[in-house]
Amino acid sequence: MSEHTGNTQPITPIQEDNAQPSQPKQKKPRRWLPILLSILGVIVLLGLGGLGGYWSGIGDRQAAQSQIIDKQLLEQFQYALVDEQFGRYDTAKQRLEFIIQNNPNFPGVQAELAKVLVQSAIPTNTPTPTLTPTPDLRGEQALFDTAQQLITAGDWANAITELDQLRKQDPNFNTSQVDGMYYFALRNYGVALIQAGNLEGGIYQLTLAERFAPLDRDANGMRDGARIYIEAAAFFGSDWKTSANLFQQVASGWPSMWDGTMTASQRYQISLMRYGDQLFAQSRFCDAYQEYQAAASIAALDPTAAKNSNQAYQQCYPPTATAAPTEEPPTPTTGP
Repeated sequence: MSEHTGNTQPITPIQEDNAQPSQPKQKKPRRWLPILLSILGVIVLLGLGGLGGYWSGIGDRQAAQSQIIDKQLLEQFQYALVDEQFGRYDTAKQRLEFIIQNNPNFPGVQAELAKVLVQSAIPTNTPTPTLTPTPDLRGEQALFDTAQQLITAGDWANAITELDQLRKQDPNFNTSQVDGMYYFALRNYGVALIQAGNLEGGIYQLTLAERFAPLDRDANGMRDGARIYIEAAAFFGSDWKTSANLFQQVASGWPSMWDGTMTASQRYQISLMRYGDQLFAQSRFCDAYQEYQAAASIAALDPTAAKNSNQAYQQCYPPTATAAPTEEPPTPTTGP
């Protein structure tokens, strides 16, 4: 048979797909995005906190460095005085110029440099045989006895000169006793100089005395007070707040300490009044009044401070308004 025997299953016609096209699937929200932003926020806050601590640390380090520099400058000034005393004017000049480079307002440095320049410009005369001083031919015991007499009389400077001569002639003569006499003379000479207003000279003598034995509490405290006075004087007239804070420390322990011009108590009061004026100009009336009150506890205020103090008090403590009394209505009268 030649008949075609193919697939006997009926062929199904292709049906058109009438179904609606499928909607696109909605994307799930990205839950990790808020978490990431939170982490980034925490990192930024930590970074800012660390940066703040960094700058705070820099500020503390700079303040500590400034204190170290101030101490070094004070030491250089004292060394310059020693160099000047022994005629080493070039070395003293270098020390003073170093101080000026670091702090041109260091108290006394400009005047001391001028003095050194004048001294160094004076020509040195060659001594002639007729001007040669007669050597001190006294024995060690005589020098020792003279030094004791001068110490008893309170002549500290000449007693130190005698001890220097004794130590030069025989460094081993009554070593322990001479050391004790040195300490006693230098300690009291330093205190006397500070009381006389020569703060730098007193500090120097007390520093020399400390080489023989530790200073007692009174002498050491007076030396610290003199150092603070010198530091405070550098701010007097330029930074009244700092000046008042520093002179308060001196005036609390040594109100009569002075530098030949004003006492610590006087400088403290002036600093309080002028700082009060600054606060008054800034309309910080309550703060200004406190400064004026502190100054008034020391002495009478000057006219400017007194005027500002009165106005500051009125602004800081205004009078309380009182309510006017209310009149009671008249009581009606009843006839008989």
